[in-house]
Amino acid sequence: MAQAPTAESIVAALKEVRDPSASGSKTLVEAGRLRALMVDGAAKITVETGGNDETRATLERAIRETMSTVAPSLALSISFVRAVASREITSEDPLPGVKNLLLVMAGKGGVGKSTVAANLTMGLARAGHRVGLLDADIYGPSVPTMFGVNARPHSVDGKSIEPIERFGVKLMSIGFLMEDPKAAVVWRGPMLHGALQQFLKDVNWGKLDFLVIDLPPGTGDVALSLSQNARVTGTLIVTTPQEVALVDVYKAVSMAEKLNIPVVGVVENESYFVCDGCDKRHAIFGSGGGQKVAEFAKAPLLAQLPLDPSVRVWGDQGTPVVQAVPQSKIAQAFGELADAVLERVEEMHAERLGTLQITREGMPTRLPVVR
Repeated sequence: MAQAPTAESIVAALKEVRDPSASGSKTLVEAGRLRALMVDGAAKITVETGGNDETRATLERAIRETMSTVAPSLALSISFVRAVASREITSEDPLPGVKNLLLVMAGKGGVGKSTVAANLTMGLARAGHRVGLLDADIYGPSVPTMFGVNARPHSVDGKSIEPIERFGVKLMSIGFLMEDPKAAVVWRGPMLHGALQQFLKDVNWGKLDFLVIDLPPGTGDVALSLSQNARVTGTLIVTTPQEVALVDVYKAVSMAEKLNIPVVGVVENESYFVCDGCDKRHAIFGSGGGQKVAEFAKAPLLAQLPLDPSVRVWGDQGTPVVQAVPQSKIAQAFGELADAVLERVEEMHAERLGTLQITREGMPTRLPVVR
């Protein structure tokens, strides 16, 4: 009797498939750009590729031909996701399997930074990327509530901690380790630094396209520790429009500059409110704040997110709105933010490597960047 196919056996069967758009001689499997998952007896295959529609059609034919030979009766779905470039990873890096470290900071509490981090994470995951979310706010963790998790992490090998998985995303938070979620964490700086080190080095994050790190308010030890331990791709700055928020957000931008952390872009949260029935935008907290921060940071304003009650409702119920009601306008706005972040990160990597990729008639061309 033939063995039932597994995700591993599917990947092994497809080990010779190559991406026509990629340079070099590596196959998709060798390059780590092919992923398979068995769900309810059906195979779901995801392929990372930088190619156009014709390339994807060629790849899909090759995969289906191979699978028709090794598992002809297996239900099969194939999806494609844009390949993500990687940050510089040294031999000392605590996260060698993570392509991009993306910080979400505000410098101020109460602007919805954790909400943005949670829904951005889900937006990236729903776009097909492998994503993790690290709640680095030791004193006020939000991830357990926003993702509806009350489980405790465990260790398989006694050496590393397995992150909690929910909605296909890997999660870690000090909140998962606390016996009483209402108890305060009263630690000095060195203890906080040690906890963060463990979250980076001792958690089995595996291979990820993005690890989103939700930073605490202020300009303290956490961002400094991160910048000293790993090469960060960049930071997303979250603000609300009013001047009282901008005062502290400017400081977060200044800190990122001093730590040589590039600013990916700015998100203006709670930008406006649309009342029921009138379809009119009300700038409850004023306007223009996000643009001011973007100009100060010399970075793009990536999104102006509305104040939508459903974000709070679903967050309190333990499901980010992007996952709960993906077709809603606010979920689509977060999805557009995820797309903008992907575009921006791609641009930043191209500039770092000294090349920009321009696609004409499906043919990628590499051009030098003039500095």
